[in-house]
Amino acid sequence: MLDSYAILTFLFKEQGHEIIINLFDQAVEKDKALLIAAPNWAEVRYIVERRFGANQWSEVRTKLLGLPLKVIDADQDLAEEAGAIKAKHKMSLADCFAAALAKHKKGKLYTGDPEFKAMEKELQIVWL
Repeated sequence: MLDSYAILTFLFKEQGHEIIINLFDQAVEKDKALLIAAPNWAEVRYIVERRFGANQWSEVRTKLLGLPLKVIDADQDLAEEAGAIKAKHKMSLADCFAAALAKHKKGKLYTGDPEFKAMEKELQIVWL
């Protein structure tokens, strides 16, 4: 699972972007997409669009959708899990969705966002 931090790290070639590149390479080899929750996808969009404009978002979106990346809808189960996390932790709601997706899929969450420190005992977190 990826949160918006991981995708932005990849896009902007920040510290840890090599880890995400390797994840995408492994996903291609295994023919298995990496997952991102819809609220985190929304974060990626607004951050890219605010920094670089709508035209750049269009290019970035095309690039991302060409990768083994699947946006997971925020359905009722995911929303309830995110809400439960938000009730216990001081995290952004979008980060709660990333955590909920990782819990639901029992997978590792790749991030560098310090808000997830509160969940280190509940999630498998790979820090970028």
